[in-house]
Amino acid sequence: MIISKRARAISPSMTLAIDAKAKQMQAEGIDVIGFGAGEPDFDTPDFIKQAAIKAINEGFTKYTPASGTLELKKAVCQKLKQDNDLNYDASQILISCGAKHSLFNAIFTLCDDGEEVIIPAPYWVSYEELVKMAGATPVILNNLPEENGFKLTAQRLREAITPKTKMIILNSPCNPTGAVYEKQELEELAEVIVKHKIFVISDEIYEKIIYDGKKHYSIAALHPEIADLTIVINGVSKSYAMTGWRIGYAAGPKEVIEAMSNVQSHATSNPTSIAQKAALAAISGPQNCITEMVAAFDRRRKYIIERLNSIEGISCPMPHGAFYVFPNVSELCGKSFNGKPITDSFALTEFLLNEARIAVVPGDAFGAPGYLRLSYAASDQNIKNGLDRIEEAVAKLKS
Repeated sequence: MIISKRARAISPSMTLAIDAKAKQMQAEGIDVIGFGAGEPDFDTPDFIKQAAIKAINEGFTKYTPASGTLELKKAVCQKLKQDNDLNYDASQILISCGAKHSLFNAIFTLCDDGEEVIIPAPYWVSYEELVKMAGATPVILNNLPEENGFKLTAQRLREAITPKTKMIILNSPCNPTGAVYEKQELEELAEVIVKHKIFVISDEIYEKIIYDGKKHYSIAALHPEIADLTIVINGVSKSYAMTGWRIGYAAGPKEVIEAMSNVQSHATSNPTSIAQKAALAAISGPQNCITEMVAAFDRRRKYIIERLNSIEGISCPMPHGAFYVFPNVSELCGKSFNGKPITDSFALTEFLLNEARIAVVPGDAFGAPGYLRLSYAASDQNIKNGLDRIEEAVAKLKS
């Protein structure tokens, strides 16, 4: 076999695969409604696009420092102070090609072969694969209670830590569940993390997309001891509808950020110079575009929850952040269609795609069989039509 063992151990992204399949079917003229994409359906705000155009016209198209421009780093520092009560200087910031790239840099930099990384399930699909790419061992914490938003407790974390544990990955607001950690919950987790001196990667990419009066807290802001062990990951993709621009950033201890920068310098060099100017405009400019987008998401969230919970065999808790719902469909698993059994949530997604022309992601992709993830980052009409199709298709299943 010419492919390395490490590469063969990596599974493809199921969310991207499903989204690609849906788009391929649409290109072939098939009327598919996609609930799989993890990106806002809004256009990038015009003032951000204009900043990129200005950068091109002014010739800002050369290399920048591998770790990003100083002006963007300073803007990130100001944002973190203003929004999150975090105190960093530019030497503690790394600008990367998206938050996923920042995550890779952090995990690759901190983990040695065989070290363990704790990942609470349900989790974003790439966490487990990024850990394996670094040669480390993912430790998945399953069976977290749905009634508490699948959130990790200090007790479960304490029980999972071994002498090999290097870090935990924490995601709030969470993809796929929409759970948002309260300050007290973070304080309890931080106590365990500091006691055992393990690192925490705090993925905060959905921090601006939050509802019901909830407040986003960064675990790094609790006290200096936890800040010294935290790598904060964020970016502009979700909050500013800039998924294709590929700008993310990491903030953390200077020694760690410098090492991450070294890794990045040999992998990608700098993030795109033009996109960095656009990100600077996004972070530093007017923020009302976020307010308008979140208001639309909130309306869709309430509608999709009401519709899903009205379908027999589906129950769906209310998410408090991000733009996904994560319904429990375990009652549908075990039913059949035309004599063919729906054995699990993966089989259910295939049934919905083939029978209803609906693209959703099975919970298996997130370490949670018996669930589906649906994104409501879609037009109101597509959401309504898609839910109509799901309701009609589910009604055809036989016990």
